[in-house]
Amino acid sequence: MELATTLTGQTVRNHVREVGINGNHWYAVAWAKDLKPKKILSVMIWQQAIALYRDSQNQVHAVENVCPHKGVAIDKGQVKGDTIVCGYHGWEFNSKGECIGIPYWNSSQKLPCAQLRSFPVQEQYGLIWLFPGDPTLAATQPLPTMPEYDDPDWLLIPVGAHFNAHFSICNENTMDVFHGYLHKNLQGWFDPVLLKLRETEDSVTADYQVSYQGPITKFLGLSEVGDRVTTQTISVDYRYPNYVNNLQGISSLYLMRLPIAPHASRSFTFMFLKIRLPRPLVNLLRPVLQPVIIHLLFLRFLRQDMEMIESEQENYLKDPQRRYVEVNPAIIAVQRLILRQYETFVRSQNPSQQTPKSVYPEVSAP
Repeated sequence: MELATTLTGQTVRNHVREVGINGNHWYAVAWAKDLKPKKILSVMIWQQAIALYRDSQNQVHAVENVCPHKGVAIDKGQVKGDTIVCGYHGWEFNSKGECIGIPYWNSSQKLPCAQLRSFPVQEQYGLIWLFPGDPTLAATQPLPTMPEYDDPDWLLIPVGAHFNAHFSICNENTMDVFHGYLHKNLQGWFDPVLLKLRETEDSVTADYQVSYQGPITKFLGLSEVGDRVTTQTISVDYRYPNYVNNLQGISSLYLMRLPIAPHASRSFTFMFLKIRLPRPLVNLLRPVLQPVIIHLLFLRFLRQDMEMIESEQENYLKDPQRRYVEVNPAIIAVQRLILRQYETFVRSQNPSQQTPKSVYPEVSAP
């Protein structure tokens, strides 16, 4: 559905700051390199503690991080072959979460019906992905595709971040190209214009016209002359729950958002750049270019965003009833999408019931 791109004042729907996630999607929950053999890695996805581990074949498994015996975190235990063992009493569970052994249990006795909830999980693109919703739907939901990931013409810049903010605030920041003003000292973009806005049941896509100027434009291949103003079109695509940004074959950004709690989120970001240097030289410099770009460029942008995102969350918590005015229709579309996805998930959990009105209180402007 094509949406109007006229900038007009609209009241922000504050209740988007209170909703949860649609669990029937794949979420990146950890860097694959952080999950070592014979170790247990604890992660969080929307107030659900998860324990990740690898079996003897290096396959990843995911179970809830709570032993059904005494409620102890299962990550305080150990991996034993293909099973995970609680560190408190030694109860042993297989990858399906079934209790298959208790060290002090008589072999003639039937094991108690103790079950860890297990989750669909897979490893792709150097990330571990988890499906927290209905496991029967996991096979119907694809992971994001990243054609640049295995393409040697692209330089991969991986960056992770933690935000003390609700995921809706973080996602609005990613869609909001109008905040280039914040990054003006980093030679970021300027003079943004929203050209086109499209909305579907599970996505929002915005095309912006932006201008660049400075040495960074030449380095990234945006212009042959760094001090010349260059205008480009950037597409920002929020395919719930992740983002894809494309800048006309020059750069691509994949941002995987992990909602942790009402006031905490993580992100796993892959930025792909086409550096204007011969490929052999890029390959030679790759180990140097990655940390340089991360620390001298990407993290500087990220810290500026983080300060504003967390400030927005802090002030929301001080006065949740205060109304704010939004002029970017793409942000309003993102809010609608987040609310719609959560409402869909709530209905799927209780198909015979309507979504309670208290979940989405309609708020009128003051």
